[in-house]
Amino acid sequence: MHRWLLAPLVGLALLWLADWLFPLPLPRADEARVVLAEDGTPLWRFADAEGVWRYPVTPQEVSPLYLEALLTYEDRWFYRHPGVNPLALGRALWQNLSGGEVVSGGSTLSMQVARLLDPHARSVPGKLRQLWRTLQLEWHLSKDEILTLYLNRAPFGGTLQGVAAASWAYLGKSPTQLTPSEAALLAVLPQAPSRLRPDRHPQAAQRARDKVLRRLQQFGVWAPTRVSEALQEPVLLAPRQEPRLAPLLARRLNTPDSPALIRTTLDASLQRRLEDLLLGWRARLPEHTSAAVLVVEAQSMAVRAYLGSVDIGDEKRFGHVDMIQSVRSPGSTLKPFLYGMTLDAGLIHSESLLQDVPRRYGDYRPGNFSAGFTGPVSASEALATSLNLPAVQLLEAYGPKRFAGELHGAGLPLQLPAGAQPNLALILGGAGVRLEQLLGAYAALGREGKAARIRLQPQQPLIEQRLLSPGAAWIVRRILAGQARPDRDPRAQLVQRPALAWKTGTSYGFRDAWAMGVGPRYLIGVWIGRPDGTPVPGQFGLASAAPLLLQVHDVLVNRDAQRGIAQPVAAQPASVGVAAICWPGGQPLAADDPNCRRLRYAWTLDGTTPPTLQALDQPLGLGLTQTLWVNARGLQVAPHCEGATAQQVMLWPAPLEPWLPRRERRARRLPAADTTCPPLLPAAAAPLSIVGVRQGDQLRRPAASATPLRLKLSALGGSGQRWWFLDGSPLGSTQGADSLALALQERGQHQLSVLDEGGLTARVEFQVLE
Repeated sequence: MHRWLLAPLVGLALLWLADWLFPLPLPRADEARVVLAEDGTPLWRFADAEGVWRYPVTPQEVSPLYLEALLTYEDRWFYRHPGVNPLALGRALWQNLSGGEVVSGGSTLSMQVARLLDPHARSVPGKLRQLWRTLQLEWHLSKDEILTLYLNRAPFGGTLQGVAAASWAYLGKSPTQLTPSEAALLAVLPQAPSRLRPDRHPQAAQRARDKVLRRLQQFGVWAPTRVSEALQEPVLLAPRQEPRLAPLLARRLNTPDSPALIRTTLDASLQRRLEDLLLGWRARLPEHTSAAVLVVEAQSMAVRAYLGSVDIGDEKRFGHVDMIQSVRSPGSTLKPFLYGMTLDAGLIHSESLLQDVPRRYGDYRPGNFSAGFTGPVSASEALATSLNLPAVQLLEAYGPKRFAGELHGAGLPLQLPAGAQPNLALILGGAGVRLEQLLGAYAALGREGKAARIRLQPQQPLIEQRLLSPGAAWIVRRILAGQARPDRDPRAQLVQRPALAWKTGTSYGFRDAWAMGVGPRYLIGVWIGRPDGTPVPGQFGLASAAPLLLQVHDVLVNRDAQRGIAQPVAAQPASVGVAAICWPGGQPLAADDPNCRRLRYAWTLDGTTPPTLQALDQPLGLGLTQTLWVNARGLQVAPHCEGATAQQVMLWPAPLEPWLPRRERRARRLPAADTTCPPLLPAAAAPLSIVGVRQGDQLRRPAASATPLRLKLSALGGSGQRWWFLDGSPLGSTQGADSLALALQERGQHQLSVLDEGGLTARVEFQVLE
C-alpha cells in the first residue's frame, strides 16, 4: 500500500475512534412538555429539571419570514458549508489570537447548535471543542435536523428555549403567523437573550431588530417597502405570560410516556372565557366549595372546555382535586334515562298517568324534594318537575338491575357499596358516577339515542353505544327543554326551535349540586359541592348549579352567533307520533265516552299507547276497569236481576283518591246499590288503608315547642262511614275521604286504627319522640 494512502486512512480511523469515545451529546427524550389546544395554542407547560420549557417545531412549522431573517443574519451559507465557514472562522481566529482574547465570532448555525448541546468556555480550547462537535453534527445529522435543533434549543430569555415558545410567550401567537417585524425580532434575540428581552428592554430589542431588517434589505432578501413598513412598528409587549389554562387536564394527560407536545381537543379561547367566568363565581360559593364544568361538542364528543375545579391554587377549596373524574352521587340526574328506557319498553307514553303519593318499601321511604305530594301526574310533568315517587314507580316496573345494566353497557357504570345490589334508591342518587361519564350518557339525548365517551385528544376514536331509541331520546329532550306537550291539534305543524334541555340534581344531604344540559351543539355538565363530601345545607341543583349552566350555555350560543354558526334543530323521528289519550286509562277513547275523565295529547313511540301503569307495591284497588250490572234506574244490581245490563266503569288508581275532586272518587263514580236486588259484591270494595301516618313512623314535635303534634288523617279505600280509634279509644268518625285532625300530646308508642261500614279495618303503629 502506498504511504500516501495510509495517512488518510489512519486519520479517518482516529476520527472514527474519537467519535466513538466522545459521542455527540444529542438531546434525549425531552422532559419539558407542552399541553396544546386543538389549534396549537399552549394551555399548560411542564418544565424540565432545569426549569426550561419548550414548544418543539420543525422548519416547516415556522414562518418562512423567520427562516429568511435567521439565515440571512446568522448564516447565509448554512446549506452550503460543511458546518464551518472557513473565511468567517479564519477572520475570527486572527482577531482573537492577535488580541489575546475572544473579540470576534465566526460561528455558523451548526457551531451555535454544537455549543448549545455541549456548553464550553469562550476560549481557544473551547473553540476547538466546539469545532469538533460541529463536525460530529454534520456527520450524523442533515442540515434540516441541525436547523430543527436550533429552532428548539436557542435561548430566548429566562426559561424560554426555542422560537415557538418565544413566539407564544412574547407575541401570543403561533410561529407560523409572524409578521416581518416579529420575524426579525425573534431572529436576533438569541444573540443576547437577557439584554434584548423585549418585555424588559424594548428599546434595545428594537435596535437589534432594525439591524436585522436593514441587513435583509442590504442583501436583497426583502423588498425596501417591506423593510420600511417593518421598521415603523414599535416593540411594545405586555409582560411575558406563561400558558396557564386547563391545569387539571394537563396534569391528567402528562404521563411518563407522553410526547413533548400533548395535543387536546380544547378550544383555548373558550377555556379562558369559562375559567374567568368560574373565578367570578368563587365569591358566590360557600367556603371550601368547589365547582366543575365540562363542555363537549355533541357530534364529535370532543371536549372543548375542561374545568375540574374553581382554581387549582385555592387550597381551601381543594383546588387540586379534579371533580370531573371524582365519583359522586348523581341525585336526580339519572331520571331522564329511566323515562327514556320505559318509553322504549312500551311501559309509558309522555302523558302516562303516574302516582305521586306516599310509598314504602320495607325500610325505604322515598319522598319528594319539596316534601309534598301531587297525586295524579303525567310522565312528562313528573320528569320536568323531578318528582321522586313517580320515578321510583317506574324503576320498580322496569327493574333496578336492568336499569343499571343498560347504563353500564352505554358507558355509565353505577358504583355501589361493596356487596350491594342495584335497588330502587338508584334513581334518587343511591350510587356513584363521574361527571365525564354522566355527560357521556346525556349525549344520547343529543345524538339520536347514542351515548358516547368524551374525547380529550384528537387521536382518540369516537366510541359510542346505543342507550335509547332516536324517538325516546327526542321525546325526553323535548320534555327537558320545556316542550313536553305536543300541539293540542295533532295535525298542526310543530314549531321547531333550538333550546337547552337541562336537568338538575341534588344528592342526599346537599353534598352535590348538579346541572346537566343538552344544547343545539354542545353538552354541558356542571357540578358544585365540597370535594371532601361535607354537606352544604341549602345548596341544591336548581339554585346552585343551574344558574352557572345557563351562563355557560349563553356563552356558547353567543360565540356561535358571532361566528355565524347556525344552531341545528333535531328533526322529529318518524317513530314519534301524537295521540289523544284519556285519563285514568291512559289510552285513546271517544271524546264523548264517560270514561274519558281528562283528555290529554301525548307523544307516542311507534303508535303505541300503553295503559296506565299500576304501582306494584300498592294493591289497593280492584283494577282500573270494573264491569258492573245496572238496571233501568241506573242502580247497581246483580247480573241475574231483571233488566240488568253490563256497564264498564274506568276508575282512578285507588292511591290517588285523596288528591281527586269529589266527583272523580270511587264513591261518586260507582252507581248506588239497588236494595231490592243488590250486587253480589259491595260497591267500591277496595282494601282500607290510612293516609297521614305510616307504619313504623317516628314523629317528633318541633324543637323547643310546647304545642302538641298535629296530624291530618284520612282513609283510603273501603266504603261508607269510618270510625277512628287511638290506642283503642274512639277519636271520631269521617265520611268517605273526609279528613280527621288529631293532636298528640303524649310521647311514646301509639296504635291508630279505622273501621268502615263494610267491616274492613286498617291499623298502623307509630312512635312520638320528644
